[in-house]
Amino acid sequence: MAIGRSPSVKDVAASAGVSLGTVSNVMNRPEVVSAATRERVERAMADLGFIRNESARQLRAGTSRALAYVMLDGSNPFFHDVAQGIELAAEDADMSLFICNSNGRPGREEVHLDRLVQQRVQGLLITPVDPGAKHLREIAKRGIPVVIVDRVAAGGEFCSVAVDDVLGGRIAVEHLVEQGHRRVAVIGGPESIGQVRERLEGARQVWAELGMAADDLTFLPTAGSTVVEGRSAGERLAGLPVRRRPTAAFCVNDLLALGLLQQAIGAGLRIPEDLAIVGFDDIEFAAAAAVPLTSVRQPRQELGRAAAKLVLDESGNPEHRHEQLSFVPELVARASTVSRRNY
Repeated sequence: MAIGRSPSVKDVAASAGVSLGTVSNVMNRPEVVSAATRERVERAMADLGFIRNESARQLRAGTSRALAYVMLDGSNPFFHDVAQGIELAAEDADMSLFICNSNGRPGREEVHLDRLVQQRVQGLLITPVDPGAKHLREIAKRGIPVVIVDRVAAGGEFCSVAVDDVLGGRIAVEHLVEQGHRRVAVIGGPESIGQVRERLEGARQVWAELGMAADDLTFLPTAGSTVVEGRSAGERLAGLPVRRRPTAAFCVNDLLALGLLQQAIGAGLRIPEDLAIVGFDDIEFAAAAAVPLTSVRQPRQELGRAAAKLVLDESGNPEHRHEQLSFVPELVARASTVSRRNY
């Protein structure tokens, strides 16, 4: 049958010789239709080139078969690994996934969220600029499940999935002290980001507990957590007086650490003999760096999968209770802190 427009459900019904209700059942409740009738309807759909109008179905249902993830920084592979975990869980639930990038800008985050609400997504996952932002609570009040990813939800208002960042800072700096370093720099920023504050807090805690001199732990703030900022931090580090210059650095993410590593090698420093470096996240590029990078590993895909399961439970389980899941980080020692013969 040739028609001069997109085929409709009525066209399918006419071609298959069945009622509109039967076509609807084939699309939505195929188990109630006999195999022979279902095959006839599906053949008519294929012959006509019929494409289901999912938008119309969503309007009728009031929701969609889609989740959405608003990541904080699309340039950071960590968030792509988290998104992959979310996507795998969404696929298991036969759902689609929208992915957006706020780029750390509150205004852009709000615009993305407004558009996703208009799309009637079934659940929202977000690594927010500010976990306490008013617009997140407003979305939740509209009945849309919201799960905070890689942050802790203050007050238990939402489900959240995160790693213990304070512990991560502790094990990074403890490792450097164990390697014999007595002057250490913590590099990262901006401090408005919760992970930066908590990783710095963990570093300071363990430094004090180990009886190290407070002035020998130097914090070098950065404007962002990028490779470029890591190179800039390396230049500032090199400019410190020799007697105060740290012999090791803990960077609050791997991109900073990789930038610092680039700058240090370019300046002729030996890694780790002249400068030891620890990153955070253990992205794929960490192990593949010119000098394999020691890093505090986060279970990136597991974070995403766990977050997706929480948002799906909240959307479909009337007995749902909010959970704040905390994963334990793990230090992976490589050549940027440890002699190759020792790891």
